[in-house]
Amino acid sequence: MRAPERLLLALCLAACGSADDSGGTTAAECNIPAKLDLPRTASLPDATPDAPAAAYVLAMSWSPEFCRFRKDADAHEGQCADNDFDFILHGLWVDSAAGASPRACTVAPPVGEALVRQHYCMMPSAQLMQHQWAAHGTCAFSSAEAYFGAAKSLWDGVKRPDLRQLRGETLTAGMVRAAFVKANIGLPSEAIAVTLNNRGWLTEVRLCMDLDYNYAACRAPGAADGARVLIWRGG
Repeated sequence: MRAPERLLLALCLAACGSADDSGGTTAAECNIPAKLDLPRTASLPDATPDAPAAAYVLAMSWSPEFCRFRKDADAHEGQCADNDFDFILHGLWVDSAAGASPRACTVAPPVGEALVRQHYCMMPSAQLMQHQWAAHGTCAFSSAEAYFGAAKSLWDGVKRPDLRQLRGETLTAGMVRAAFVKANIGLPSEAIAVTLNNRGWLTEVRLCMDLDYNYAACRAPGAADGARVLIWRGG
């Protein structure tokens, strides 16, 4: 059993005690498709030597911006047409101390339907689940079940503020960080990376942790506190 998996029980206990509907968070209804586009083949590792794992990043995608130009795309129907998410989990990433992060470390068997349904409301795409398990999960976890179990414990332990209510003449990355800090006791602003696209719209918020899942300063902090942020709220 790998070290991340030994911490899973503790993570579950911590998440169960910390996640609720207070602190400005939102809980949206989630519709799971009757038929899922499941991956059928294993994903193979790459040939690039991997640096040792030194940290984790919980990457949360701002779904309204992702879906802004994808509402009619069949591949994203579950996320962008059948549901109206705020944040969804992009992935739990393994980071290195310097240089390229570990990636595609071993063969990744295809994720099964039961696993996809279990975690669909967190990550609404079977193909995305397979990609994240193959690209990142294989570098620290022995199975997709262990990888998504750890990701779900972390996801449930984070109170995600309702950024659709964050309004003002000028919004900044610092204001987004402040909203997460206010909602999550013990989360320091330096452990929050705010990422924008090249037009200045919010795409992701990433929480950075050490290998024991303690919050730590992000190696890639994203937008500076004073950077202007545009937030697409859907519609």
